[in-house]
Amino acid sequence: MNIILCHTTADFDALGAAVGLTHLHPGSRLLLTGGCHPTVKEFLALHRDEFAIIERRSVNPKQIHCIFIVDSQTRSRLGKTAQWLDLPNLSEIIIYDHHCETESDIPATQTYIEAVGATTTLIAEKLQTLQNNSTPVLTPAEATIMALGIHADTGSLTFDHTTPRDAAALAWLMQQGASLPVIAEYVEPGLSPQLQDLLKIALENIQRSTVRTYQIGWILLHTEEYTPGLSSLTSRLIDLTEIDALLLAHTHSLKDTTEKSLTIIGRSRIPDTNLSELLQPLGGGGHQRAAAVTLRDTNPQATLDKLVDQLQKQIPQPPTARDLMSSPVRTIPPETPIEETHRILLRYGHSGLSVVDSS
Repeated sequence: MNIILCHTTADFDALGAAVGLTHLHPGSRLLLTGGCHPTVKEFLALHRDEFAIIERRSVNPKQIHCIFIVDSQTRSRLGKTAQWLDLPNLSEIIIYDHHCETESDIPATQTYIEAVGATTTLIAEKLQTLQNNSTPVLTPAEATIMALGIHADTGSLTFDHTTPRDAAALAWLMQQGASLPVIAEYVEPGLSPQLQDLLKIALENIQRSTVRTYQIGWILLHTEEYTPGLSSLTSRLIDLTEIDALLLAHTHSLKDTTEKSLTIIGRSRIPDTNLSELLQPLGGGGHQRAAAVTLRDTNPQATLDKLVDQLQKQIPQPPTARDLMSSPVRTIPPETPIEETHRILLRYGHSGLSVVDSS
């Protein structure tokens, strides 16, 4: 038996890549290792039967020969299925991912890790090599979930880490029959009533500081129970406040224990900041401009304050006049003909010259 593992709280990119892998490796079964994002859950409520998804309890670990892992390189994101990585009967562990900066702790036999906007892009490229004629390789539902994966992880091709390969993969998936109305429905979901309440609280209590002309914001929220959709809340909050970087922290009580779970989600528009690098020491990860981490049994406010301080230290110094100006300064006397002035501008690549009177 070959198993394809998505990371816990699976997003559209993880699910889309996993669905594509079932075509690259026929007979493989897809397994969600622990929950999924709210919009993914809504999508699966309507389309789950169209994919080769199985439950963990239906898997006999002794029969697993190969494990494929998509959109992750760390054991902590595989939930209870991480113990399968140590099975003596395993012949292969193969990873597909696009987080090039992540340090893997999985003993993979093969890795396909490339700097593209979405892991689904890597799978779509491989699937294209299987197409010998105009007949679609995928069903419309499969093409749609893969297209959603690329849309979600590239911000519909607008995020900084988007590449031409993502656009090409998305175009091919449209040729395969991806449904644009369905994509539009799930790419920009509205906030639930609970998230709308949290948004109001966040707008009223968000803390800000200005560091080297950039605005940093952070907020600590609390609910009694787990609240799905916090990543959408973070994106909405940074858009409404027009700040340059945001750390949103949220705590909720864990069932049957006195411990609390702390989730921190980061978004940044500041050049040279790296949220993935910021959160990796805590077991988190993601991209330079978008990352997250979930912790237990920690001091929420102290953890958030420390991360805010570290983020502020990442912010680069603003350029000075010395950085922008060239030397030596090119000058011309007032009597210089316009034609000669134009020639000097072209020669040195300047858009202006200082006119200096010799007196």
